[in-house]
Amino acid sequence: MSDSEPDEDLLNLLRQSLGIGSKHSSTPLDTEVLKGAEYVYHNSIDVALDTHGTKAAAAQIWDLMQEKSYSFKTWSEHSLHPKGKNEATVNFIFLMDLLNFCFWSDSSDPQQRFAVEYQGQRWTGYWSLVAAIHRALEEDIPITTPSFWPSDTDCTNDLLRHVFRSATEERIPLLEERITCIREAGRILMAEFDGSVLELIQEAKQSAAALVNLLVVRFSCFKDIASFENETIHFYKRAQIFVADLWACFEGQSYGTFNDIDTITMFADYRIPQMLHSLGCLRYSPSLESRIRNLKQLESCGSWEIQLRGCSIWCVELIRREILRQHPKAEVNAILIDFFLYDTMKEREVEAKETIPHHRTRSIWY
Repeated sequence: MSDSEPDEDLLNLLRQSLGIGSKHSSTPLDTEVLKGAEYVYHNSIDVALDTHGTKAAAAQIWDLMQEKSYSFKTWSEHSLHPKGKNEATVNFIFLMDLLNFCFWSDSSDPQQRFAVEYQGQRWTGYWSLVAAIHRALEEDIPITTPSFWPSDTDCTNDLLRHVFRSATEERIPLLEERITCIREAGRILMAEFDGSVLELIQEAKQSAAALVNLLVVRFSCFKDIASFENETIHFYKRAQIFVADLWACFEGQSYGTFNDIDTITMFADYRIPQMLHSLGCLRYSPSLESRIRNLKQLESCGSWEIQLRGCSIWCVELIRREILRQHPKAEVNAILIDFFLYDTMKEREVEAKETIPHHRTRSIWY
């Protein structure tokens, strides 16, 4: 073998360690998100888990999920989530999760915050993104077509500003960063997957962990990692939620078929830590709690933020384990718990029942 030729054995070993192309490997694929979360939990000094609170929350969450018949089918019941079971829906979900980050506003006036007008209603937060995508498609803008994204002539920056235009004076946060994500994803999909999100999914061979690893290896805008106490911590929020949304939308069938869906953890964002604190699962140091309550920003990839995200992932894992301990036949995983907590937190926000604000970090990771 010449120096210019690749070492295929070494490449195969690397692919297998990343969960890519390891169809015949007996080693379970792993994103290492849970491993990192446990490490953060054991080394946190500003965020702690309340054991009794976590067990009580597990019982409460399970009871409410049963009462509401909460399952992956709930995902499609949201009015703005796509209803089709086809490639167009896959593309919609990919764009949705490519840009699923940072919707909180600096404005104290709810009427002045970024919002999207669609179907006679103003949508905020995550739903503003979903509404903007629907609105663009109805305006005959092929916003969910990957081959459209890299084109500076057809998909101009001005057009993208129009797609994400606001009903208020405040524009969508991190617009330039969103445009960068769209451009990068379009270039990579065109160069490596023939412009097809389906080819990307098929390369993972129905492995949730492999698809997450594939996204973070090939697309830098999905590589959600941080350094904490001399360890690299993997969060992979948007990569994991893409897998989860496919699974939920397609109800575990077709493009949502994954043989290891339970390897996906909770999605470390700013809403779930807020809910876990409200439930008595998480406790904060006085300095961190003061900063959150006073709406002061936390540094992206700073120690406080990493502790919040890592401990939240581990907390949801403990909730999942407690539910299964109490109900061994329960069909529950971290995805459903996350979805349920997010929906519940949004209901509390609407009803003005929040007991603590969410933490504030400007970041493309969530």
